Amino acid sequence: MTERLPAAEWTARADLAALVQALDPEAQGNCRWVGGVVRDTLLGLAPKDVDMATTLLPEETAARLKAAGIKAVPTGIAHGTVTAVVSGSPVEITTLRRDVSTDGRHATVAFSSDWQDDAARRDFTINALYADPRTLELFDYHGGRDDLAARRVRFIGDARERIREDYLRILRYFRFQARFGSIPADAEAESAVGELAAGMKGLSRERVGWELMTLLALPDPAPTVRRMAELGVLAQVLPEAQVDGLEALTAHEAALGVGPDALRRLAALLPADPPLAEQVAARLRLSVAQRKRLATAASRDGAKVDARAMAYRLGMTEARDRLLLAGEAVAALDGWDVPTFPLKGGAIVARGVTAGPDVARLLRAVESRWVAEGFPDEARVSALLDEALAKG
Repeated sequence: MTERLPAAEWTARADLAALVQALDPEAQGNCRWVGGVVRDTLLGLAPKDVDMATTLLPEETAARLKAAGIKAVPTGIAHGTVTAVVSGSPVEITTLRRDVSTDGRHATVAFSSDWQDDAARRDFTINALYADPRTLELFDYHGGRDDLAARRVRFIGDARERIREDYLRILRYFRFQARFGSIPADAEAESAVGELAAGMKGLSRERVGWELMTLLALPDPAPTVRRMAELGVLAQVLPEAQVDGLEALTAHEAALGVGPDALRRLAALLPADPPLAEQVAARLRLSVAQRKRLATAASRDGAKVDARAMAYRLGMTEARDRLLLAGEAVAALDGWDVPTFPLKGGAIVARGVTAGPDVARLLRAVESRWVAEGFPDEARVSALLDEALAKG
């Protein structure tokens, strides 16, 4: 019996139907939905991206899109990918490929017209699922449907061979294991990732950073990260990691109903050492803002402090980081906006104080009292200024 992809909101989109018509006007079956969009739909999840595979060469894909008035962007033309922009959203359309050679980081590919060639070069069985865009008939060449039902993340073919083609697949394995996998995990996959973990040393830092942050953003990555440590994988990409801290944070987040945050969880994995946190952020090629936030979180002074005072000093996000990392509550910050200090230097000068250091000193003194008293109104600020002026 032919199995079909269940109808979902995205499968009824007129813009996607127009895209299919542009590529395959005679319904010859030259294009199929592929990968995550098929996998997630089978799981009843809303897919983040819609991707397509096709037997058309990239130049032909682009020409057909252009003829239909659909914007085509040559995002990876050398590797066979053309991005169609439909209703403002990207759809990556990639020509079927087969690997010619690999070096553990990059693959040399040749275009193919064989769907099984394309499926064989993918990483996991659950990502090698295809669906006809018109009939929604499923095509599964490696048992991915059964693996999905069993919550089993399994490499296609020989796990070691797949990893040697691209060592980033080790981190992708754990990301998919955290999202879709069950325990116990696939024995061959775990043996292979542990054995070949050292091969990740040649990966670009950006790719490693992206995979780590994506993993840490999942609902409950701690058990998977613990397994990465046990298999020697974590030491290759984050040797400073202390998994106990991540486990404590995720448990605290769950108890408070706080959603995941990848950067805060990265902070939980690191020692309370701001300079070290900055080094790790630089190594993972995080942004300047992320580096600053990670170093701030690493100070770890969130225990038994006034939450709103901390938010005023550091910022709302930074205060939540420190409080949660210290095992404290954050309810005092919910629905509260950081106020603006209402006193300006001009008001002090108007009271007869000469502009200069004395004005700055009085501003700091009044602001400190204002924060300590819980951000009272302007009338109280005026009274605090009177008291500060009286003291000289």
